[in-house]
Amino acid sequence: MDITMDIDLVHKALANPVRREILGWLKTPELYFAEQEHPLDFGVCAGMINKRSGLSQSTASAHLATLQAADLITPKRIGQWIFFKRNEATIQAFLHAINGDL
Repeated sequence: MDITMDIDLVHKALANPVRREILGWLKTPELYFAEQEHPLDFGVCAGMINKRSGLSQSTASAHLATLQAADLITPKRIGQWIFFKRNEATIQAFLHAINGDL
């Protein structure tokens, strides 16, 4: 795999259970965000993730920023909204690295 990844940032991002939960929701967004008005092909709107998490907007945004910094999610801006999807290439590269290292 030819994916550039900061494995320490990925570990840091995955160390928090809320961030792991967000990644789980984004794995099958149709189960967790079916009420989203925009197509899930765009990703999941940050507001929907915030609502589901029950956290303050600033705390949810900080978790999303950490996941984005680790390249575990990718943002897409459409109008005033930001949508997030899992970055499967980085996730697979991380799993491959872990399986090879341990």
